[in-house]
Amino acid sequence: MYKGTVTKKLECIIHLIYWILIFYFTFVKNPIGRQFFLPDLFLCTYFIVFIITFYFNYLIVMKTVFKTFKWKRLFAGVFVSYLVFTFLRFFFEQIVTKLLFDKVNYTDVNFLNYMLDNLHYSSMAIILSSFLWFVIYSIRLLEYNKLILEENKNTEIKFLKAQINPHFVFNTLNNIYSMVYFQSDKSLVAIDKLSKIMRFTTYESQKEKIRLSDEVDYIKAYIELEQLRHQDNVRVDLNVEIKNEFEEIPPYILSPLVENALKHGEVSDSEPIEIQLKVSSEKLIFKVKNKIGTQKKDSLGGIGLDNLQKRLQIHYPEKHQIKITNNENHFTAELEIDLK
Repeated sequence: MYKGTVTKKLECIIHLIYWILIFYFTFVKNPIGRQFFLPDLFLCTYFIVFIITFYFNYLIVMKTVFKTFKWKRLFAGVFVSYLVFTFLRFFFEQIVTKLLFDKVNYTDVNFLNYMLDNLHYSSMAIILSSFLWFVIYSIRLLEYNKLILEENKNTEIKFLKAQINPHFVFNTLNNIYSMVYFQSDKSLVAIDKLSKIMRFTTYESQKEKIRLSDEVDYIKAYIELEQLRHQDNVRVDLNVEIKNEFEEIPPYILSPLVENALKHGEVSDSEPIEIQLKVSSEKLIFKVKNKIGTQKKDSLGGIGLDNLQKRLQIHYPEKHQIKITNNENHFTAELEIDLK
């Protein structure tokens, strides 16, 4: 079992405090209302049996019961603890005290009455032991579940990033391949842009969050590569208003919308791709609009947007809205993130 904040040392401290409280309410402020009193012989033997049963139930029974929980295992465990208490009490109070002090607690032992009587006396040890074990177990279980959720979240983020990176590189290499094939004199410039993108992909994308300005620079580099590929025939109107360029966001939160527009949109001087980014201290609004192209989409076309929606749900649960509309042959994607 994952221990978390409740270490063995802390568990021992909790037990010590627990026993101080039991001692206080038993011998100092007892239910009868008397002040502190010295326990007699059979109260001492009862307390010894109480402690042994307490830890038998705590260390053995409860761990066994909750290893694979079943109700019949629970009832069986409680019954075993009751039998241990009853046997120990008989041993100490009817045999040991007889040998050492010539005293017994029950002068006339009737088996049925003795078993019923100890059903009452054993219940406190079993209940207190089970309660303490369950409280500590619940704390550890909650922390363990939280850890598992965090690990699953981090694993999913890494998996989604692994989908994104090859997708961007694949598109960029296709662009450069086309330029080299047609012997464009801008091939070297494109390769330089690709190297910048690869540096971003290799280093920045591994971070949980990056500066917003770095994401914007990445988008600009990607746009420039597309413009080089199409001999500057790709017109993109990029309008950026950022109050704080050091604002941090997860990598690849904005770029999939731009990539989708450049890849599937139809671009001309009269129908440019419109990109608007407005960031205040409280809100991020990102809008991308393009004319819907008539070219056939490849099978990878849906990865970017689906991926984006999953990552937004992880990083900004209930703090984001993404609206996608098709209106009069125009595709518009608008993302709004609450940064507060």
